[in-house]
Parts: sequence; structure tokens; C-alpha cells
Amino acid sequence: MSAPLTLVSHALCPYVQRVAIVLVEKGVAFERRNIDLAHKPSWFLAMSPLGKTPVLQVGGQAVFESAVICEYLDDTHGPRLHPADALERALHRGWMEFGSALLNTIGQFYSAPDEAAPQARAGDIRGRLQQLDATLGPGPYFAGERFSLVDAVFAPVFRYFEVFDTIDDFGFFAGLPGLVRWRAALAARPSVQGAVVADYPARLRAFLLARGSALSARMAAEAAQG
Repeated sequence: MSAPLTLVSHALCPYVQRVAIVLVEKGVAFERRNIDLAHKPSWFLAMSPLGKTPVLQVGGQAVFESAVICEYLDDTHGPRLHPADALERALHRGWMEFGSALLNTIGQFYSAPDEAAPQARAGDIRGRLQQLDATLGPGPYFAGERFSLVDAVFAPVFRYFEVFDTIDDFGFFAGLPGLVRWRAALAARPSVQGAVVADYPARLRAFLLARGSALSARMAAEAAQG
């Protein structure tokens, strides 16, 4: 029997969540080793050329970058989460990149220093969600009944909105029933639920509050009133 894989991770990283979801979906045994990205240990810097999580240790090798790790796992462990058809597989990879771009926009939203900037980024997020909603079929997942790597990418994206929704009504999902259904289906999946620690919402709120951004100021003001 091969030794368990080791996933080097950070508790809040959405890219780590992708890999954890795929590992669980495939029933692969793995150990999870969390690090503090503010104080990166020397052994981690030696294995991660970019100094980022996730990193998957496979024997004596370190595989880095979440998309690469997910593709590696799909190549080496069943069941396959990518479509068998080459064109459909390419389209899925494109939407995985779209998910990464959406994460970048979300980061700009919660890091924006003044009130005008998060409003603009909220509009950008809304526009991307509308594009995504237009591609969805009857569900419950991105490609129908079958869970795919696209689902593993977007489950951590949607998790941000669970906390954003408690801060204010930004209207991100208004009039987008397909996305609402997809988001709910992913949230109910055991692999998605287990990809984060139990106190993830509280940790994310603390992270957002510490950003010193316009969203942080809004959170602090609401806390003072409540």
C-alpha cells in the first residue's frame, strides 16, 4: 500500500479547499498539514517555489498549484471528475480558470480601501455571476448529475458569500436561480463541508475585519451598533 499523501495547507485558502474536496471525492487517504503563511517554515519554502499553498507531497516530490494538483489527482485516482470528451474537458478547464479569476475579484472586493472601490468590485462580481448563471443547465451540479472538477473549484468560491451575506445585502445572487440551486447543492455535499475547519466562518470574519478595508470598516461599525 502506498503511503498517504500529505496536503500542506492554510485554513482559509480556497485553493487548498479545491484539492481537499477532490481528495475526498476520490476516496484518497491523505494527511493535512496546516502552516501559518505569515511565518512560513523553511521546510515549506524549500518545497514550494512560489511560497503558496496548497502543496501536495507525493512520496519525495512536491506538486504545487491547485489546478495542477487537481489534474494530477484526476489522472491518477478514480473516479474521473473531468469529462471523457476532449472538447468538453477543455470547456471545463476554461470555467475552472474563470473560477480563479472570480476569486481574484472577490479579493479586490474585500481589500478595497474606500467605499467606492468595493461597490465597483461588487458590480464586477455580479457581472461574472450572471455570466456563470447563463451557462448552467438543470443541475444540480455544473455538468448536471455528475460532480466535476468545476464543482470543486466553485464550492470554495461560494463559501465566501456565506459570510458576505451576514455583513450586508449586496444582491450578488438576486435573480440567478440556477446559481442559487448550484450553490445549495455544493454546500450540502460532504466533501465540501469537510474541506474547512468547523470554525471557518468565524476565522473568515476575523480575517476580513483585520484587512483595514472599507468592508472591514462596515463590519466594525455594525458590530459597534449591535
